[in-house]
Amino acid sequence: MKVRWHVAICILMAVMMNGFTSGIVYGDFRIAIMQDEKGAAEKYRPLVKYLEEKDIDISFVAARSYPHAAEMFESGLADGMFSGSGIAGCMIIKELAYPVVRPVSVDGWSTYWAVVIGPKNSKRFTQNTDYFDNKRVIFCSLASAGEFYFHSLEGGVPAYVTILKASSHGAALDALARQAADFAIVKNRVWDKAEQNYPGLMRVGEDPGENPDGTLIVSVKTEKAIAMKLRDALLALKDDPSASALTVKKELKITEFITTTVEDFKSTLQLLKKAGVTREFNFDF
Repeated sequence: MKVRWHVAICILMAVMMNGFTSGIVYGDFRIAIMQDEKGAAEKYRPLVKYLEEKDIDISFVAARSYPHAAEMFESGLADGMFSGSGIAGCMIIKELAYPVVRPVSVDGWSTYWAVVIGPKNSKRFTQNTDYFDNKRVIFCSLASAGEFYFHSLEGGVPAYVTILKASSHGAALDALARQAADFAIVKNRVWDKAEQNYPGLMRVGEDPGENPDGTLIVSVKTEKAIAMKLRDALLALKDDPSASALTVKKELKITEFITTTVEDFKSTLQLLKKAGVTREFNFDF
């Protein structure tokens, strides 16, 4: 009788463990969204249905700040995040996450870099912060094409520079155009599209490196099985003719996702380390 009960208990435990494992592989993948980033959840909402059809359930969890997002990765409360290269690179340096895929835009690009914009007839940028001495420079916080790039430059922070923060790269260009700043550091993709609207401005320099754009990073604490299943599903988007796949490509304005590794972040990580980012960096200068 004891043997029968022992066998029954073993079978029950095996069934339960199988169900538990399935729950991990096919369970909920929590994507961190910055609380103050308006429209972020809606932007990626089309992925919900597409991935649901691939037996992957995703949800969105709000992070109050980047330090909070890092805490969520560390505590296992978030599984992934779509991020610009600066924040993604910080999470990599902190050993909290690793890159999986990034989108390719309808224009065919998946990377970007910083450009320095100034008034027409400005001198060529010297790749040194002394260029900004006694000037007002504006850029986005914690951006590889903004604050991180500025702090990565030779020369340190000039004693008499005025640093201004912009809510977006477009806002930085607007401030420069109305002479509220002397120079702007922005994303090259934004400048390339907007250049014709600013006849009084010109590109005076740029970062020679490239940064992956919009990368999905995954927590090191998330089960590899679900991470790889998610990766494969996103890579399959390119040739998927389903209505949900077409909606994702249309709404995100992309053609596909491509595999992304730490090697793709080589230039970004060098930039961040020059800017002073370490494992202890708390997303603030």
